Amino acid sequence: MAEIKDGGPAFPDGTTNEWGYAESKGLSKRDYFAAKAMQAYISRDMLNDCFSKQEIEWEWQNTAVFAYQIADAMLKAREVQNG
Repeated sequence: MAEIKDGGPAFPDGTTNEWGYAESKGLSKRDYFAAKAMQAYISRDMLNDCFSKQEIEWEWQNTAVFAYQIADAMLKAREVQNG
């Protein structure tokens, strides 16, 4: 399975382990970007046309997948921008 590049911690707290590596337990940048993308997508009032519980659950699952696809695209764009 390919390793997911998560961009590292979104809000590093500056703590390091004995080898000098960051030990932030916060969100990864990928999680942070996905949360922001999902928030924007949901705010469009997307459930107006969904009537059944099954339709709503399907929409939420797809929204979560879509949010991580946006987050991955944002991380890739950062790599290109930062060289």
